[in-house]
Amino acid sequence: MNIRKYQTKDNNELISFWKDVFPDDPPHNAPSIVIEQKLAIDDLIFIAEDGMKIIGACIAGYDGHRGWLYAVAVSQSQRRKGTGTQLIEFAIKNLKAIGCNKVNLQIRATNTAVADFYKSLGFLTEDRLSMGAFI
Repeated sequence: MNIRKYQTKDNNELISFWKDVFPDDPPHNAPSIVIEQKLAIDDLIFIAEDGMKIIGACIAGYDGHRGWLYAVAVSQSQRRKGTGTQLIEFAIKNLKAIGCNKVNLQIRATNTAVADFYKSLGFLTEDRLSMGAFI
């Protein structure tokens, strides 16, 4: 397995990958839109690949105060093999390199099974209310 930054050649495969892993995402989270918007700001999109096939991906963000992980995904066949751990560690290493010292992430309330995975990587549940508005 190799983990690296996204390259333009990954676009179509990454779009298909995220559509497969997140089939019920709302239209505003369409992978083609998310990738385009992210690349307009920076290049913190990371790919885990096995051979020439994408098996995991995530987006990282840093606002100068804290970092975020978004759209973290590992293909069903590669789960529980260390792919997710290595992908998260790679993203965190890249965030640290640009000055980040705290990383946040959100998981869907219905995806409680993944909470134990993140806890095993040192993430803690924080007492926060997540809010958002479409503008």
